[in-house]
Amino acid sequence: MAIHRLNHAVLYVRDLDRSVAFYRDVLGFRVEMTMAGQAAFLQAAGSTNDHDLALFALGDQASDSPAGRTSVGLYHLAWEVETLGDLEELAAKLADAGGLVGTSDHGSTKSLYGKDPDGLEFEVVWLIPAHLLTDADKAAKSTIRRLDLAKEVKRFGADTHGGLGISVPIGVAAPAVEAGQRS
Repeated sequence: MAIHRLNHAVLYVRDLDRSVAFYRDVLGFRVEMTMAGQAAFLQAAGSTNDHDLALFALGDQASDSPAGRTSVGLYHLAWEVETLGDLEELAAKLADAGGLVGTSDHGSTKSLYGKDPDGLEFEVVWLIPAHLLTDADKAAKSTIRRLDLAKEVKRFGADTHGGLGISVPIGVAAPAVEAGQRS
């Protein structure tokens, strides 16, 4: 028996409405169900999962998470986007919302880092498809460089589907994508 994938994440938040608005308006999650004033269950835009994120309200008295500063704990969750165009769009939305805290080029992955209204960190990532990975991309996996998103869009195109052959099994995506063609 083996774990297949992460099914969902649950976060404790101070203000449920504020957090729902952030995840909905900035990151594109849909609200699937709410428990008035207590919890909300959200689904990522490209997901068929029942819910990908649950938010539980603690109230304004809740303190910041000390994880990574004075205690062990979760550093961040990472969500994958389909295209570099999606990554560009989210970079702009995060910047406008004051939630973009950094970018990284990890060779085979291109990442944005953000914080939600409670300061909880997350990553949004695009993966180079397996058939486009170079030896240099693979070798750079152990480095962290600043992401030049415009350069990556010029290299791969804004509409190239990421993760094919890595996080997206061959046979799942559209035939044009599987053949390595850019849409």
